Amino acid sequence: MSTLPSFGEDLLQGFFSGPGLKDYSHASKTFRSDNYNLSPRTKYLFHVYFNLNFNNPAVQNAFGSNGQVTSIGLMVKTIDLPKYTIDVDTMNQYNRKRLIQTKINYDPVNVTFHDDQSDLVRYMWYQYYSYYYSDPTQKYNSVPNQSGTLGKSATLANGFNYNTSDIYNAVRQGQDWGFIGEGYNNTSIGSATGDNGGKPPFFNDITIYGLAAKKYAAYTLINPIITNWNHDTYSYAEGGATMQNQMTIRYETVKYYSGAVGGSTPSAAVPGFADPAHYDTVKSALARPGSTATVFGQGGLVDAITGTTQDLQALASGQGGLQNVLGAVQTAGTAYNTFKNYNFGQGLPYEAQTAAIGVLQGGAPGSIPQAIAATGGQFIPRPTVTNGPYTTSSAGVAGSPLPTFGSQLGL
Repeated sequence: MSTLPSFGEDLLQGFFSGPGLKDYSHASKTFRSDNYNLSPRTKYLFHVYFNLNFNNPAVQNAFGSNGQVTSIGLMVKTIDLPKYTIDVDTMNQYNRKRLIQTKINYDPVNVTFHDDQSDLVRYMWYQYYSYYYSDPTQKYNSVPNQSGTLGKSATLANGFNYNTSDIYNAVRQGQDWGFIGEGYNNTSIGSATGDNGGKPPFFNDITIYGLAAKKYAAYTLINPIITNWNHDTYSYAEGGATMQNQMTIRYETVKYYSGAVGGSTPSAAVPGFADPAHYDTVKSALARPGSTATVFGQGGLVDAITGTTQDLQALASGQGGLQNVLGAVQTAGTAYNTFKNYNFGQGLPYEAQTAAIGVLQGGAPGSIPQAIAATGGQFIPRPTVTNGPYTTSSAGVAGSPLPTFGSQLGL
């Protein structure tokens, strides 16, 4: 584990004598060291992917493509992570208590969805409901069903008459009710999916991704089935509330995965995550050089000077064009509007400390000139010195030489 942050804090407390550099050492060394590896994950950074079984003709007919399925996970408001209960029997060994494990139970997981106005979540539930149960396929009066097919009663003028008692009728209008569990000999669905009969599952799995520090920790629930579904309650008393749907699922086992999230296509590692169809991929205006009231931070004064200089150098070398002229003018104008009321006397000392802390916590050696210059020193670059496989730079403050960056930190 790296000790650089704690070393840096001790050095800076004596170097600057600034009360803003102090903190609780135990928490700092526990949660900030080693690139924040021990810091807790946050509850609101997660993504859910519902992997529907597209080998199932019913799923293919209902959803057509994976695009709609990806959007289902975005409607998740809250979701439980897997829970386990292990059955343990207490045995007697000549009156000594011995604990014997007998089996593991996978406890149900609760999911809360936003009740979206496109009916996507309700549509998913209806497809699941009508796939496993015959009840919704029976047409009521002459009004077609909003989702799914009209079922066997589609050719009837008024559909099934739910209001007529047919207890003692010799022939009933509708015969198909309740759970549809195709057996081994029923190959109408199995043959299409390559199974030897039976009813293929609706869900292959559901994966919950916890996100932090460009990494994910995934929990995959295998062969989940819905055991409970609850629509919300309309209420005049809750003027600021939004509607939601809740479901409970059970599953056969859990798989654990982890990995990195990043690159140009994060959805390759986490399906549906950072899809441009739903995620904002436009660079924030705050990232534009000169747009934020900071000297060293992103989009601050140093960025503005660097950006303007690069544009002008490109023009001077004959490699630039009109876009460089416009870029230089835009950057300079943005910086002027941002810093015209900026108090450099108050802002610089604090930012100098922040820049120095960033260096000692793993920042680039190039940040040292910024910290020195902000405290009133004059940074004078010296020729590059090559030492073995490493290349460092010497520097001076007010004309006097300083040791190399590595030697300052005892490296």
